Amino acid sequence: MTGNEIDSIDPTDEVLPPRSLVLFGLQHVLVMAASPITAVFLVSKALGFSDALTVSLISATFLICGLGTILQSFGPAGFGARLPFIMVPGGAPIAIFLVIAQQTDVQTAVGAVILTAGFYFLALPVFRRLLRYFPPIVVGTMLLLVSVNLVRIYGGTITGKPGSEGFADPMNVGLALATIALTVIFARVFTGTLQRISVMLGLIAGSAIAIGAGYMDLSGIFDGPVIAVPQLLPFGMPKFDFFAALPLIVFSIISMAEATGQTIATAEIVGHRGDAHAIVPATIRGDAVASLVGGLFGTSLIITSGENVGIVRATNVKSRYVTATAGVLLVLIALFAPIGRLANALPGPVVGGTAVIVFSIIGVIGIDLLRRVDLREHGPMFTLAAALSMGLLPILVPGVYSQFPQWSQMILANGLAAGTITAVIVNAIFQHLPLEQFQEKCAAVFRPE
Repeated sequence: MTGNEIDSIDPTDEVLPPRSLVLFGLQHVLVMAASPITAVFLVSKALGFSDALTVSLISATFLICGLGTILQSFGPAGFGARLPFIMVPGGAPIAIFLVIAQQTDVQTAVGAVILTAGFYFLALPVFRRLLRYFPPIVVGTMLLLVSVNLVRIYGGTITGKPGSEGFADPMNVGLALATIALTVIFARVFTGTLQRISVMLGLIAGSAIAIGAGYMDLSGIFDGPVIAVPQLLPFGMPKFDFFAALPLIVFSIISMAEATGQTIATAEIVGHRGDAHAIVPATIRGDAVASLVGGLFGTSLIITSGENVGIVRATNVKSRYVTATAGVLLVLIALFAPIGRLANALPGPVVGGTAVIVFSIIGVIGIDLLRRVDLREHGPMFTLAAALSMGLLPILVPGVYSQFPQWSQMILANGLAAGTITAVIVNAIFQHLPLEQFQEKCAAVFRPE
């Protein structure tokens, strides 16, 4: 092969020796492995799933992440970007999935995932026009509400139910605080890959303390089958409720915007030849397929992640065959049942401590977005105030809408839905509806016949 032929090869198409593929692929897996495990055990602990179901869901999540990663790496028939992407369960989608499951039931939450996956395909041709209604003030508010709601929920994982025996046991609270503190210490002390997995290291360290204190039993991890086979429709037939699915559908628009940015940024980092904007739809279609299949196996949205971009930049290994190899490794992990049983053995306080800091980080991201907005202006100020009013009220005062019709509770009693929809509407009134036109509409509504 001549020098000109080598130069003409897209860096993402370079095929490395098998040993290098495995080593570099394993590095990607180590960075993202915390996401599937954390996602499943947080949901399983909150919803009280059985051990067998938890193991099946962990297996399913790793499987879909692996298959989705392979899809994004190879991009057959326009499904996947043909870039070195890794797919993971998104943090905010997991939070929304959990809220829907607690407000309705898990079958409705799974139905919401499938509806949202379908919405990706419907919205793809027009999503750029929808983005104008989701500026930082809206997205930041949504992430902040996600954070507050989930910290409230997982605080109960730490303390137990009020009035129950052992409520707010100092040992349980201490385990949670130790997990949080160790996570912060690891994030400060380590750099590079270890810093990226500081949440997982904090979880491991908290678990080690729990083992030493006799709060965690590892005896059953290798009991039972070694091979795990994910279960199709583990909760039975999904239930489809558009109003319940609305928060996840709203998030999908934000997810498409994130996928756009990640595709363009990654294409630039790897030196992809061609128009990066042209492959954005392929990235989103890959996300939609992975989420649809994931919903059939009981997972939340599986989306393209930017977590592995730092590895690509640090190693300068740009080949999509490396991430495809990582996808194969994830599929193999999915079939190893002891990993699921290990995650299920984690103590509630350690899980709660990890959850609190993970979802607080989501809140920090929301605050960072809000920081970019001039909240001294009337429009942003009242948008945020109105959204927090509608969003925090049902979170902090459960049952406030219990006497309202059932159909309205689907939105009003869901702080994420109520707050986000309020932010979209109020922001649109201030930013996209001229004052004179708004005054005319108000006059028409209140004008006596």
